Amino acid sequence: MLTLLENPNLLEKDDFTDLLWASFHLGEELDARPSLENLPETDKAHLANDVKRMYALLLNQWIKYLIHLKSQYPHLYSLVLRTHPFQPSPNPVIHE
Repeated sequence: MLTLLENPNLLEKDDFTDLLWASFHLGEELDARPSLENLPETDKAHLANDVKRMYALLLNQWIKYLIHLKSQYPHLYSLVLRTHPFQPSPNPVIHE
């Protein structure tokens, strides 16, 4: 992931760069703790905020990706619609 931050083309994409930084930050926060058990509520709240930030940025990128697929690669978009993780029973099989 560090090499992505070195790519000047990606750095021009502010949303994607923000996602990378949020991901790195969350990873560093989690790595800095020997355990997630018995954390004070303030620390749990901080980590929860970091997760929410990264997840919101990730979801935003995923939606942009889907918009791109829909217009440029409808066959791949169709597969994503059938298999994405936000539905109760993802299934690649096309039903009538």
